[in-house]
Amino acid sequence: MRVWFMAARPRTWSAAVAPVIVGTALAAADRAFRAGPAAAAFLGALLIQIGTNYANDYSDGLRGVDRERTGPVRVTQAGLVTPAQIRLATALVFGAAMLCGVYLVVVAGWPIVIVGLLSIASGIAYTGGPWPLGYHGLGDLFVFLFFGIAAVAGSYYVQARHVTGVALALAVPMGMLSTAILDVNNLRDADTDRLARKMTLPARFGRRFGRIEYIAILGVAFAVPVVLVALRAARPPVLLPLATLVLVPRLLGLVHRASNLAEWNAALAGTSRLTIVYAILLAIGLIL
Repeated sequence: MRVWFMAARPRTWSAAVAPVIVGTALAAADRAFRAGPAAAAFLGALLIQIGTNYANDYSDGLRGVDRERTGPVRVTQAGLVTPAQIRLATALVFGAAMLCGVYLVVVAGWPIVIVGLLSIASGIAYTGGPWPLGYHGLGDLFVFLFFGIAAVAGSYYVQARHVTGVALALAVPMGMLSTAILDVNNLRDADTDRLARKMTLPARFGRRFGRIEYIAILGVAFAVPVVLVALRAARPPVLLPLATLVLVPRLLGLVHRASNLAEWNAALAGTSRLTIVYAILLAIGLIL
């Protein structure tokens, strides 16, 4: 069980659950909260994240990307599980996610079919298939779309049965913070990814580019609540996530100077923590 838990990469789970927290809180603020769809959206998003991590472990292991890996152990490359076992686990987890999706289709209609299937397909195609997205620098875009726009707007939609402009606006900071988690991961692995021809943005343009991207991502994430309040699209409690700015100087320092596995993993864990705390404070602000 420890091996499968490690392969599920729990430090990345906040990218899946944080947007659902925000979408559900907005639904509650709009008096549209529904416990069943909210729980199914939460569980489905988490299962898609775990299935994606298993699929990436499998695909990268087959391509040999993890042979000189500096990050946490990948179980396929390390021989802790066989390719057949990780492939079966991927299918089972995505299958469980689809069961959540079936329930959401029943309660919220056919649009969930499109979002669910595209989410699973992008998770598999991130490092799998004939033209893997992550190998061509498109991972950041797809994380923003599916762990930001689709996750926040989708979790709101399954409860309220419509999508508002505020839901789409709040999807932006959550998508940005999820992308920040991926960016730190790609910064850590930039050298070995480049050798394996996995051309993430830091691997293609260098770590300086990746560090600038990280700063820009956080800047946008913190600007959105301010803009919403300034435009009177939201009330002042929505500024509550700005309290997490106290975490940012340490994270920027880590990302700027990191040169070994421990420092990169600290930056990854810190960014994941920032994402979930930001989401919780935003949820509280929305309800207030």
